[in-house]
Amino acid sequence: MYAIVDIETTGGHASAGCITEIAIFVHDGREIVAHFETLVNPGRPIPRYIQALTGITDEMVEDAPPFEDVAARVFELLQGQIFIAHNVNFDYSFLKYQLDGCGYTLQAKKLCTVRLSRKVFPGFPSYSLGNLCRQLGINIQQRHRASGDALATVQLFERLMAADSQGAIAQALHARSREKWLPLHLPQEQVAELPSCPGVYYFHNNKGKVVYVGKARDIKKRVTSHFTGNSAGRQRQEFLRNIHRITYEKTGTELMAFILESIEIRRLWPEYNNAQKRIEFKFGIYTFEDQQGYLRLAIEKRRKYTHPVFTFNLLADGHQLMRELIREFKLCPKLCFLQTDQDACTGMAEKTCKGACEKKEKPIRYNKRVAAALESLQARQPSFAILDAGRMATEQSCILMEKGKFYGMGYVPRDVTVSDGAMLKDWLTQYPENDFIRNLLHQYTASKTARLVSF
Repeated sequence: MYAIVDIETTGGHASAGCITEIAIFVHDGREIVAHFETLVNPGRPIPRYIQALTGITDEMVEDAPPFEDVAARVFELLQGQIFIAHNVNFDYSFLKYQLDGCGYTLQAKKLCTVRLSRKVFPGFPSYSLGNLCRQLGINIQQRHRASGDALATVQLFERLMAADSQGAIAQALHARSREKWLPLHLPQEQVAELPSCPGVYYFHNNKGKVVYVGKARDIKKRVTSHFTGNSAGRQRQEFLRNIHRITYEKTGTELMAFILESIEIRRLWPEYNNAQKRIEFKFGIYTFEDQQGYLRLAIEKRRKYTHPVFTFNLLADGHQLMRELIREFKLCPKLCFLQTDQDACTGMAEKTCKGACEKKEKPIRYNKRVAAALESLQARQPSFAILDAGRMATEQSCILMEKGKFYGMGYVPRDVTVSDGAMLKDWLTQYPENDFIRNLLHQYTASKTARLVSF
């Protein structure tokens, strides 16, 4: 038995919209055996543009029953039947959400006449209900009203059953078929062709623009996980409606996928990616020359477009490092902003300060020690390559860190012996770095038994 459904609503997603009209035709595969339709009082004003589209006004629904008054009848007609609609996930999400609110748990197999039409009637320029019915000679009475559109969908489904020589309906109803969960505009073939390997995937809208970038250990499994469930939230429903195409890029390892995702989010700024868009206000050591010619070191928050000589996550780590530099290179705590009073350095600071804060030591002598301190910071920045699996057996993946900064990554022939960073660069693509990538690599090398080659 099939329940062929159409609804009209006050908006485009179930969690913030309400139903204004329902039509259900129960079909046994040969003919209609039951029919139910009603206007529904949404309990809120109907937006003007919706009134113009559907013709359903606030006055028309004023005396109509609220959904809770018809929920039992709706559930009785739908439960246990195969739920059919044109763009089935839209109608199903609304009715499931509304029924859940009334204490009824709807669970039904689904068929989408948009997807079925693409398979059974390939090559049509449009698969909207109106255009599809015109191409098939189906007359729609009361377009954009629940009963008119549902009855047209009944006739469309009868045509589909008669023309389905390849078993598209049976395939869509198969228990393991995920096609019913896919976004309306996304061809199932694109998902079926996704590889099961690490990489980055891109969701494109109808204009080809990337609206979401994701990373995965298994691209196919991760992409399909986006479409399971039936959340009624506005953001998820809009997200699904905007997915028209998927592209991807394979990577040798999941670590490379993490890095490439971060790079691509910052390059493309996709609409539905929220993470990694915020400026990372970590800390850094900065150097500048004051008006008296003394080089000074200062700990500050990272700001966009600034270039610290050393970075760290915790302010306490920065203070500890600065004290080590002061002791080792006999620097002035006041000129490093670790002593804030106006007096000359006193106490323990006297053992390191040679009078620069009182101008007893000339800038040229003091600055040499600051320069030596800066060189020591550079020496603390490691240079190494992370070597791991490639995309194929003849290559190995390579991620290069140069003096503590991410240089780039790529693939090196497996028979090449890696001896220094310079010789790797011919095979690597250089990328912009950021704090996320740098911290990710430091954490990875600290916690994993990675194959490292240090330079």
